[in-house]
Amino acid sequence: MTTGPMAAIETRNLTKIYPGFWNNQKVSALAGLDLTVARGEIFGLLGPNGSGKTTTIKLLLGLINATAGEAEVLGQPAGDQMTRRLIGYLPEETYLYRFLNARQTLDFYARIFNMNRAQRVRAIDYYLDFVGLDPAVRKRRLGTYSKGQARRVGLAQALLNDPELVILDEPTSGLDPIGTLEMKELILQLKRAGKTVLLSSHQLADVEDVCDRILILYRGKKEVEGSVDELLEVKDVFTLAARNVPAELQTQLVSLATTGGAEEVRTGKQRSRLEDLFKRLVNEKRRGERA
Repeated sequence: MTTGPMAAIETRNLTKIYPGFWNNQKVSALAGLDLTVARGEIFGLLGPNGSGKTTTIKLLLGLINATAGEAEVLGQPAGDQMTRRLIGYLPEETYLYRFLNARQTLDFYARIFNMNRAQRVRAIDYYLDFVGLDPAVRKRRLGTYSKGQARRVGLAQALLNDPELVILDEPTSGLDPIGTLEMKELILQLKRAGKTVLLSSHQLADVEDVCDRILILYRGKKEVEGSVDELLEVKDVFTLAARNVPAELQTQLVSLATTGGAEEVRTGKQRSRLEDLFKRLVNEKRRGERA
């Protein structure tokens, strides 16, 4: 696991307990989370509702204080004012001014970053193009937008300051299948541009397609962490894949395929789906709680 100055996010024993009126009503939202996210990777944060994903994001952004432990973002304590200028955040719900259009919305936020007029125009044009917002709707009030269109404006707003770290909470929410594919490609483009992406999502297939590593939380505790390939590898199943294999060779052993004219023969481990891993983990935990 990457640590030290190369880490974009690092937490140690990060804990959040929400107080109740009585001591026995306290809620442990996050318990002793140790986490390291390397710079330049796409990291997936998964878990069922109430698992601590949103609490983790709020702690990293400095929106709430930890009960115990510590968190560093881009080498500084979480919540550091200067570091916040290097973070882009897309919340689960896109809260934008309904009576402004897309350009006016981004201009408003660009002014918060003290961009001059030329910088604002250049950034607004670039990021509206980057997120794929239809030019025909850019001057319409946001109150008339579909959820998918509003989501694109929200992402453009999150990227407006050219952040080093991008935190995305349910980025494909409200998008149709084509929009979802485009959003996943945008996330991969962010990685190619050297950005670090922390992605929280219920869409497991989306996470599997774009993330380098993932962590699954359950009731505030880390249950599984690792690379997507490692976690989804089925270790006791062997597969053989090749191109242009004659039909009569398909039933033969690997040695026969290798010597019988098959091209690009490669071996590997069969993978299950991330969705299967997630469901199996949660179901096992729930069965244990009922026992």
